[in-house]
Amino acid sequence: MSVLTELGSLGKKSPRGGPKVKRTFRDNRAAMVFLAPWIVGLVAITIGPMLISLYLSFTDYNLIQDPNFIGADNFTRMMQDDRFWNSLRVTLTYVIVGVPLQLGLALAVALALDKGIKGLPIYRSVFYLPSLLGSSVAVAILWKQMFGTSGLVNQLLAMIGITGPGWISDPSTALGSIILLHVWTFGSPMIIFLAGLRQIPAMYYEAAAVDGAGRATRFLKITLPLLSPIIFFNLVLQIIGAFQSFTQAFIVSGGTGGPSDSTMFFTLYLYQRGFGQFDMGYASAMAWVLLVIVGAFTAVNFYASKFWVFYDD
Repeated sequence: MSVLTELGSLGKKSPRGGPKVKRTFRDNRAAMVFLAPWIVGLVAITIGPMLISLYLSFTDYNLIQDPNFIGADNFTRMMQDDRFWNSLRVTLTYVIVGVPLQLGLALAVALALDKGIKGLPIYRSVFYLPSLLGSSVAVAILWKQMFGTSGLVNQLLAMIGITGPGWISDPSTALGSIILLHVWTFGSPMIIFLAGLRQIPAMYYEAAAVDGAGRATRFLKITLPLLSPIIFFNLVLQIIGAFQSFTQAFIVSGGTGGPSDSTMFFTLYLYQRGFGQFDMGYASAMAWVLLVIVGAFTAVNFYASKFWVFYDD
């Protein structure tokens, strides 16, 4: 009888809860208090403006008058806008060419620094510095001066008898100069590559060397597979960042998109439509198209990672 009484009491809940429940409630309450600033910021600064921009993308809004709902007209106009398609082409070229070159250079420098040379912290800091300054206005202005008609690059070419073009003013080279600026800011992925290389056990290389594998074979069969998660991580981050590039194109082209719109990035055209022509509805629609494009690239990368990213577990 006493056993049945004890079993029956297990199913009964105390009206106030036990000590464990009270302790859990106190812990959750403390966690919510500390998370409150982040939650408020997420709602007020991120989610709220995103929802507002989604609504504005279906309106005709000029910042002065009230938004006028027009349905999908902004997206329809976008499909017929030649400058929109040109800005998308320029941005895709920037991403497809610039990101692989940047990651390739970052990996090459990381492999060189992984040899344990003297003064490694100094070299690491020097190579990382461009990543800190690459998106700044000052560096963009410096880059514009270097690749100007009478800039440092042409002065160096003149010393060997070569007359350089106006790299920034020539439509055929303007985008290439900005891509070169992007490649130059390889420090951030390089640091991540270097950390990943330090995590590869040396015994794999020693065993491969005993079997007679050369440097190229060890790189292809050991380094790349074990470093593939780091490559995937850098690839996703750099693609997202490249699609959002704005400062370089704005400063180098003077905010006009360069000669013949050769440096009219998607974000720069969005800025012109929103803050130059006060067509905020159209700009909001462009922002959501960019979000969809970045999401699609990211989804494709995650799907393709199943075929080339190696996880040792």
